[in-house]
Amino acid sequence: MIKVALHEVKFYAYHGFYPEEQILGGHYLVDVEVGFVPKKIDDEIKSTVNYEELYSILSAEMQQPRKLLETLVQEMIDQLKNKFPFLETVKVGLKKLNPPLPGEVGYSLVEITWIKEA
Repeated sequence: MIKVALHEVKFYAYHGFYPEEQILGGHYLVDVEVGFVPKKIDDEIKSTVNYEELYSILSAEMQQPRKLLETLVQEMIDQLKNKFPFLETVKVGLKKLNPPLPGEVGYSLVEITWIKEA
């Protein structure tokens, strides 16, 4: 199996349950890993997952404000599965830096892993 990944992709976006989060925005880091069994390994981009396309999907979804990070992460996974139907696994982790909590917190995290059923 081949794994293609992007780690700590930085975004400023407007997600959050509270209205002020959707107005003020915040900093986010996204990790994505996809796995697949290649038909062959060669030097052609069509034989793999182009990480520029991974980034494009993440970026498009980060621009759509959501109340819950779980909803956002699931939509990223759904878009990746649609774009690359040969994927066997997809894992997306979304870190919200400095979440609005009464104490000092580095980040909150929502991570979902999808595994294709046999």
